[in-house]
Amino acid sequence: MVDKPDKVRVGALELCDLPELEISQLNVRIDTGAKTSSLHVDNISEFEKNNRKWVSFDIHPDIHNVDRIVRRDAKVKGTRIVKSSNGGSEHRYVVDTLFQLGVHQWRIDLTLTDRSGMSYLMLLGRQAMENRIIVDPGEEFLLGNNSGSE
Repeated sequence: MVDKPDKVRVGALELCDLPELEISQLNVRIDTGAKTSSLHVDNISEFEKNNRKWVSFDIHPDIHNVDRIVRRDAKVKGTRIVKSSNGGSEHRYVVDTLFQLGVHQWRIDLTLTDRSGMSYLMLLGRQAMENRIIVDPGEEFLLGNNSGSE
């Protein structure tokens, strides 16, 4: 298959930024088997701001330092029932946020969930990558290496 020039070639693991959540250099698993994108968060609490539903949550942005916790807020776009890989279903908050891979940026829907039993804090699902990227599953960090991992 020949890469289309308008699509970005990525590996199974990449580093991403979530600028509006002030999170950078986050390991993201590029998962063509997942429909939705998800982010591991803890201690979700709902509140109202300007007559809109918002959530506040904790995140561990550095996979190598789990003691570092940051609190972030995001406007709720909606909720979604998501089927997990183990067959269970879960109601999740959905937030709309800016996503960045290398120099490429676009908006994605991101579901918030407890991924503490998983290897990666974030999954990028098919809906977020459609018509934008091509995945080379045998590669990792094609858009930049995680210099803090070794």
